[in-house]
Amino acid sequence: MIGVAGCGRMGGPMLQALCDAGARAQGFDIAKSDMPQVTDNIMAFAPRLETLFSVVRDETETNALLFDTQNLMGTAPNLRRIFICSTLSPRYVRGLRDRVPEHITLIDAPMSGARIAAQNRSLSFMLGGTRDDIDEALPLLAFMGQHFHHMGAYGAGMQAKVLNNLLAASHTAMTRLVLDWAADAGLDQTALLNLIETSSGQNWLASGFDSIEFARDGYAPDNSIGILVKDVAAALDAAPDGADTALPKQVQATVRALKPYR
Repeated sequence: MIGVAGCGRMGGPMLQALCDAGARAQGFDIAKSDMPQVTDNIMAFAPRLETLFSVVRDETETNALLFDTQNLMGTAPNLRRIFICSTLSPRYVRGLRDRVPEHITLIDAPMSGARIAAQNRSLSFMLGGTRDDIDEALPLLAFMGQHFHHMGAYGAGMQAKVLNNLLAASHTAMTRLVLDWAADAGLDQTALLNLIETSSGQNWLASGFDSIEFARDGYAPDNSIGILVKDVAAALDAAPDGADTALPKQVQATVRALKPYR
């Protein structure tokens, strides 16, 4: 059985894509779900589990899933492959290799594209693992995504993802600032976004401002803006020794200070 742990805004559509493709798949989430394929009973999920997609929020929830509260390392005897899809510190992800039994294949497979891409089966995956492991995984990943970037050995996918999200956070911080200043100056938002799309300021958030579901949100610890703040922290944790981290920290602080935009 293929399992998806963490069936929220990203994991839910990923599970649905697997089911729609005919895969024998089930979801697990500690919260009650409206999806019939999702259980909150770990013992209804773990015993048949062979391949796991972990899409839980952070390191604490990953530890709970694999080693502590749910303890899949002890409750899933048939587990042979784990995809780490959460955005986590690359240092933490690499450290999992020493904690997970050697017979279980580990692939870091964080994804990009927001919920709209998960729903459209057009996610972009950043992958870390051996070439053989990645080649074997691609047909399964193709049910959920369209773009697959093998970045190198295990851990390289996560390193690429946190760097990508550091850019995404900077786009979010600056685009929201620009729109605030534009409104104060009396510029039409739609006209400005159309201009940006065809000009040197083009970026991910501006291009998707009307389709990215959290583009107008303010910060909350448990929403997507809060996750972006967490992702910057993951990038900072993996920063090179001696790196100047002042700018990423300022981006993080700016995103954390965002208020709802209407």
